[in-house]
Amino acid sequence: MKSAKRKKITTAPLPAKAVRIRGFIPEWAINIIVLLFGTTTLVQAFVIPTGSMQGTLLIGDHLLVDKLAYAPPGPVSRYLLPYEPVKRGDIIVFRSPADLNMTLVKRCIGVPGDHIKLVDKQVYLNGQKLDEPYIQHITGFIDPYRDNFPGSPDSQVTAGGLDMLQHHVISGEAVVPPGSYFAMGDNRDNSLDSRYWGFVPRDNIVGKPVMIFWSYDAPTEALLNPTIGLDHLIDMTEHFFTKTRWRRTFMLVHGYPVH
Repeated sequence: MKSAKRKKITTAPLPAKAVRIRGFIPEWAINIIVLLFGTTTLVQAFVIPTGSMQGTLLIGDHLLVDKLAYAPPGPVSRYLLPYEPVKRGDIIVFRSPADLNMTLVKRCIGVPGDHIKLVDKQVYLNGQKLDEPYIQHITGFIDPYRDNFPGSPDSQVTAGGLDMLQHHVISGEAVVPPGSYFAMGDNRDNSLDSRYWGFVPRDNIVGKPVMIFWSYDAPTEALLNPTIGLDHLIDMTEHFFTKTRWRRTFMLVHGYPVH
């Protein structure tokens, strides 16, 4: 039995690797939506296979992502389409700065010119402590780099992260350069994000998720697989109704204003 290809999006938890955009979604109910939206330039279907946005987006959430939300407006389209700038607190989908073949979802915490630091897990933006009701912490200990950022890098910091630490830190704060953004996962203790691979270039941003059109309780291993394995297909056949999180169907995805 041949496996179907599928697209996927990763939230890149520590230490799981980010993964590529999902291909075809096999479920019959989802195929209808994908045929209508998934291959257009307007909306794209993605799946969340990992837990760095846990609490906001769950493993197994299938999303529709608006690819035009942040698109550069043209001379005519600026008056016809609701383009908007990337704002602090927006949940964004973007190509990984560390690997353009990987697509990630995080929350934008800093925009160009912002000064950012963490002290014992608490984020400070431009000198002010942030109120972040959307985050969760799953560990009680303080990691020297992760929770007191910026600092001496650990082994998970990539070349982009090292460049940020070397050239964009002023008075103990990371300063977001022009045309870039600072993104973090809501599952703050379990997220590979801008603390590790640096800033997100504006050109890397694909769009913003607008709706969860289906949510299925599947393990990360099944969703990370670039093809849909037989075991996963059997699981969906046997447990579609019991493992579908019906209360999340057609749930809208909203950002949260960060100031």
